[in-house]
Amino acid sequence: MNVLTMFMDAGITIKSIVLLLIFFSLYSWYIVFQKQALYRRIRLESAGFVKKFWQCKDLAEAYKAAKENNTPPEAMIFQAAYRELQKLNKTKGPESHLGNRLAGMEPLKRAVSKSLSIEISRLGHSLPFLASIGSASPFIGLLGTVWGIMHAFHEIGVRGSASLAAIAPGISEALVVTVVGLAVAIPAVLFYNHYTSQLAVIEENSQAFAADFLNLIEREFLARQATAAERN
Repeated sequence: MNVLTMFMDAGITIKSIVLLLIFFSLYSWYIVFQKQALYRRIRLESAGFVKKFWQCKDLAEAYKAAKENNTPPEAMIFQAAYRELQKLNKTKGPESHLGNRLAGMEPLKRAVSKSLSIEISRLGHSLPFLASIGSASPFIGLLGTVWGIMHAFHEIGVRGSASLAAIAPGISEALVVTVVGLAVAIPAVLFYNHYTSQLAVIEENSQAFAADFLNLIEREFLARQATAAERN
């Protein structure tokens, strides 16, 4: 059985369905290799940035390090938080108003939360399409199968013969479409689950970094408020 010959002998509908499934397969593998390279790079560079962040003497030095690498989500979250913090620091007022400035932590938290959502959305881009390929491909293959069987029975009516030689080619073509649909769907589903779990780990690490950073800033504000109270 020559699959290529069967494809060439198939009708335009079967050919269109098979070509669509091949396109889905190629695009899904493109997503797989892209995510593999991206997530591997993030694992390496995120660990390096977080380590370097806690070794920096001040936030300005950490911001410079973050600007040098825009791949890790932690670096992007810190950049957004640092810019918001700069806005808060421009608020002029006596030390007795540090309590009001502490209330400015809410905008900072919102900036961090928004940046985290943007980064996770960026890193998860194309994964929903991979899930769609995994769920839709078997049904597209089934559509081709049903169409092929309908065509086979039509041939029986035209030829007036129900012999195996008359219906076997059409049914074989139909079943091959089902196989193609499953061959496209199974890797897509497996890799979607795999990369979704990896993205969840990246999100957890990013949330942990954001929480540690916010705690650091809040402790600094509280320390400055206590110092101002002692002076008064």
